[in-house]
Amino acid sequence: MPKQHQAVDMTQGDPLGLLVRFSLPLLAGNAFQQLYNMVDSWVVGNFVGTTALAAVGIGFPVIYLLSSLFMGLSIGGSVVIAQFMGAGDREAVRRSVNTVYGAVMVSVVPLTLFGVLISGPILHLIRVPADVYDQAHVYLQVIFAGIIGSLGYNINAGILQGLGDSKTPLLFLATACVVNIVLDLVFVLVFDWGVFGVAFATIVAQLCSWIFGVCYVNRKYDFIAIRPLHISVDNVLLKRVLKLGVPSGIQQCQFSVAILVLQALINGFGAEFAAGFSAANKVDTFAFMPVDSFCLAVTTYVGQNVGADRLDRVREGVRKAILLCVGVCLVMSALVVLNADRLIMLFNTDPLVVASGRAYLLRVVSPMFLMAIMYPINNALRGAGAAIVPMLSSVVALWAARVPAAYLLAHFFGPEELYWSYSIGWVLGVIISGTVYLRGRWKERCAVHVRDMEAIL
Repeated sequence: MPKQHQAVDMTQGDPLGLLVRFSLPLLAGNAFQQLYNMVDSWVVGNFVGTTALAAVGIGFPVIYLLSSLFMGLSIGGSVVIAQFMGAGDREAVRRSVNTVYGAVMVSVVPLTLFGVLISGPILHLIRVPADVYDQAHVYLQVIFAGIIGSLGYNINAGILQGLGDSKTPLLFLATACVVNIVLDLVFVLVFDWGVFGVAFATIVAQLCSWIFGVCYVNRKYDFIAIRPLHISVDNVLLKRVLKLGVPSGIQQCQFSVAILVLQALINGFGAEFAAGFSAANKVDTFAFMPVDSFCLAVTTYVGQNVGADRLDRVREGVRKAILLCVGVCLVMSALVVLNADRLIMLFNTDPLVVASGRAYLLRVVSPMFLMAIMYPINNALRGAGAAIVPMLSSVVALWAARVPAAYLLAHFFGPEELYWSYSIGWVLGVIISGTVYLRGRWKERCAVHVRDMEAIL
């Protein structure tokens, strides 16, 4: 198969080298994605205003909430494809791709309409400040109107990551990044469209990236042949994808609900505090992209080795991934904490915004090594087919620890102290996921999935 030279076989070679090799393009891709998100924030923060910056920041968790269940299809499809690639069955890979695309195309119209209609009530529900509401509402409606571009890109990326190709999605994101930056500047600085212009630039960039991705993948991987308008669903494979993807979708969905609940708490402290949270969250996300990329690599690594029935390689790879993630996290934490004010001032120089952002970075970033332990374990369990465990771990960590702790800390010690709730949740998550992983019952789930694959092949 000469056209498949980009794919990485995770079942052979040194696990650490494979994880690093696979994660570097993911890291570059994430950098492009965060770059154009940060450009959005930089443009609105410096050329539109503080309320516009808060509006864009508030909009993200709402968008994430309504699209997260569909992102579960991407995750489930990626794991299934990785397992079939490990087993060496490309026909099953092709059927899996068509099944995932068919399910998404059937669902995207209801999601678009629902998102446009529900955006206003959700903003009221999370108590968005009056001076921010109108701009946040416009931003959400425009983004939801073009949500197909975002979903399409994520499906393409999930498919390719399952194949073992982390380089090609980088081209898609580079396309989106360049288009978004150019259109941001044109729509805001030239046409003076404000938040609407930023949102419109985003959906145009995502649509370009998705369409380019479909064309490129069809040319490069001729055994796949993506046809978005040709609905073809294999019910057996769809059930398998949903079995792996629904828990991941629920995990992301309830995570975004928790963000909205915390956002409602944060919004109650004013636009400046919310803007500081938004800016700091972007710094946090950008700084810890290496950890996120390594964790995504773990899912594909474990999935392929499960498909190849190479469980002996799984533990070694996960152990090295944890050490790598913790080491990188400690270095990045030190850099962010030492430069907290400078980083927030890239987005907004209002002293109240800077103080709010600094409070977030000092309290969330310092203990983030806990996250660097939990995430590789959760992604390994997901790649092994035990997707229910990360979901339950996340639910308990968020709703039994982070959310109630945030409200209690804010009430008794002040708004800035609510950010310690993040580390409280991570501690509980590490205990739950780590215990399940060390007990080894996930291996039974691997055996079940290998038998299921044999029945499909």
